[in-house]
Amino acid sequence: MDVQKIIHDQVTSNPVVLYMKGSPAMPRCGFSANATQILRACGVTEFVAVDVLADEAIRQGIKEYASWPTIPQLYIKGEFVGGSDIMREMYESGELKKLLDGAA
Repeated sequence: MDVQKIIHDQVTSNPVVLYMKGSPAMPRCGFSANATQILRACGVTEFVAVDVLADEAIRQGIKEYASWPTIPQLYIKGEFVGGSDIMREMYESGELKKLLDGAA
């Protein structure tokens, strides 16, 4: 199956998807750890986490999907939100919580 189709299906069939290095329980980079902490701080208890280190095709494909070169990447209701820095800015302004509340 085409990697872009797999990614599209993942982000459109789940309300909140985080492409990250490692898992929420065991993040494998500081940025991924930060992203999961921000989601938890917003009250998100359930989200799909995709470990890009487990699949090289997904790791490269997600960078192409949103034309965003870094990981983690957050998607809410099929829309690309951003990476760790953007998540932090949106969290601090309250904007991320509003988006996530709307996705529940």
